Amino acid sequence: MTKQALTKEFTLTVAAKDLEQKIQEKLTAIQKEAKMPGFRAGQVPMKLIESKYKASVMGEALDETLNAAVTKELEKQKIRPALPPKLELKKFEEGKDVECAVTVEILPEVKPVDIKGLKLTKRTAKVDEKDIEKTLERLRLSRRKTEPSTEKRKTKLHDIIVIDFVGTIDGKEFKGGQGKDYYLDLGSNTFIPGFEEQLVGQDVGATVDVNVTFPKDYHAKDLAGKKALFKTTIKELRDAILPELDDTFAKDFGADTMDALKDMIRTEMGKDYENVSKNHMKREALDLLDATYQIDVPQGLVKMEFDAIWKQIEQAKKTNTLDPEDVGKSDEELKKEYEKIATRRVKLGLILAEIAKEHKITVTPEELNHAILEQTRRYPGQEKQVLDYFKNNPAAIDSLKGPMLEAKVMDFVIQEANLTQMEMTAEELYAYDPDKKETKKTTKKGEK
Repeated sequence: MTKQALTKEFTLTVAAKDLEQKIQEKLTAIQKEAKMPGFRAGQVPMKLIESKYKASVMGEALDETLNAAVTKELEKQKIRPALPPKLELKKFEEGKDVECAVTVEILPEVKPVDIKGLKLTKRTAKVDEKDIEKTLERLRLSRRKTEPSTEKRKTKLHDIIVIDFVGTIDGKEFKGGQGKDYYLDLGSNTFIPGFEEQLVGQDVGATVDVNVTFPKDYHAKDLAGKKALFKTTIKELRDAILPELDDTFAKDFGADTMDALKDMIRTEMGKDYENVSKNHMKREALDLLDATYQIDVPQGLVKMEFDAIWKQIEQAKKTNTLDPEDVGKSDEELKKEYEKIATRRVKLGLILAEIAKEHKITVTPEELNHAILEQTRRYPGQEKQVLDYFKNNPAAIDSLKGPMLEAKVMDFVIQEANLTQMEMTAEELYAYDPDKKETKKTTKKGEK
């Protein structure tokens, strides 16, 4: 189907009697409540009602009559509109038939999707005992305490130091650039890049001129990209006191014993690996669907999607939170890239909708209610307001329902696809880039 074929144009004639009937319905409704001097409520003669109200109800009656006629004609021609049709009056005289030009962008026909023919790779990783030990060490560090060090030495990476600092730009102090008795873990990357490194190899009591440049994408727009000097005094070196890895430590994290804590960590890590693996398969499935099914997409839907994306881009520019990959690109370059993304999203949305229709995949009322309740839990004390918001805003419910349906369709696709299993380390699993080709050997798992 060509892009031109996605647009249908036809002329629609609405009989004068149909419009007049709609007008009379509205006037009758007014008559039941109307009050005029000399008449009781509801007893005003229709001729007086017509003379006073007919002109005011004409526009509304015309819109409703035309929309009903267009809907009926679309059903008759079996046209599936992508967006509400555009109507243009051609002939309109009181007492005569109405002629209207209709232009509608239609949804393309999507052929049934061969899901079992999709070849996907399920990348899996086993939870390594070394990774559990690393996690335990991170938990241990989170419970550490410090005390003043008795050592007389220079600072080194991973030391904990206490500092005072005053930041200036062009000799002037700036808001948020000062701190006193700040505990800093050297190497934690808490401060701007380059700050902590300059405090390594220094003596306690020294005042160090730390010269740094704020990142271009720094959250405070007035500081982004600017050079700053921080006069920093190292007041104290502190030793970390780490807790023992015993059952008492385990109880701090909701486990009765260290073995139980390790099992908890193992389970959570396994879930994380499974989620990462699933996300990789989803991306691979979407790429395959995009490459396999060539369909034209309604440009009106693409424009709506692009406008929504571009609104986010403009907001990100204002708050200096633009994706690092987009920093420095011109609007023309960004628009070109995001128009492609918008087109892909619309196309995949149509394909997934076809899969849902073909396999009768829906979001049940129970699932939707559960999702709404999950939303209310995010706003403690405002549960009623959140529930009322969804109750009175069908669009808000749709904004929940759409992603839920897409997730169910993707789960179905992964379940039915032809899977090949590939084992790898956790590092390889997290580092996997779907845009790069793989050369690792795979083990055939076959269709489910």
